Amino acid sequence: MSTVPGVSASVGDVAVGPGEPFRRIRARYTERTVTVYQAYAPELGVPAARDGRFPVAWKRDRMSWIKPSFLWMMYRCGWGAKAGQETVLAVEIERAGFDWALRHACLSHHDAGEHADRGVWKRQLKESPARVQWDPERDLWLRPLPYRSLQLGLAGEASRRYADEWTVAIRDVTPLAREVRALVRSGEAAAAAELLPRERPYPAPEGTPGLGRVSWRCFTNA
Repeated sequence: MSTVPGVSASVGDVAVGPGEPFRRIRARYTERTVTVYQAYAPELGVPAARDGRFPVAWKRDRMSWIKPSFLWMMYRCGWGAKAGQETVLAVEIERAGFDWALRHACLSHHDAGEHADRGVWKRQLKESPARVQWDPERDLWLRPLPYRSLQLGLAGEASRRYADEWTVAIRDVTPLAREVRALVRSGEAAAAAELLPRERPYPAPEGTPGLGRVSWRCFTNA
């Protein structure tokens, strides 16, 4: 059961609260772009934010994980306090590229509901330029919620296109992370919540791995 008042957990791809499916992409987006978050050491993050693009030192041949959820990013980087993740970036990318990655992605773990044949899943995982992983969404105190948000891993073609084609703008949001954390620690949760990026259900393309029986069409207006 959920530890969050008024929300009950459930099993599988079914709603866990009013209009809230077990898995859903939540993001800040416009008609053309979507914002994702990453955290890097200052030697990578600072020049990326300054120039609005990833530097040559950013390894395009390695898998890079992007997170549309600000609070999940805060959980992962410890509000920008973890070693090597001191610079938190908001990366605005083209929705066309984001959707392309989702359509060409494979689940990072085997799910018999989507891949009855484990061998086929392993082959697709190896060949796919992107991986989808669903992890518990987080609240202001970084506690797990009973529903999940997206992590999207980019490799090969997807990683290169993310860095050199899809990226529209990069902002350093480390000061925002620190301000929100300070408010939470001082007991000013309402003020902290007011500063959070406004994320809403994202209309994931059909075939997005892991959404299973939940149709995004049922929830985009929730």
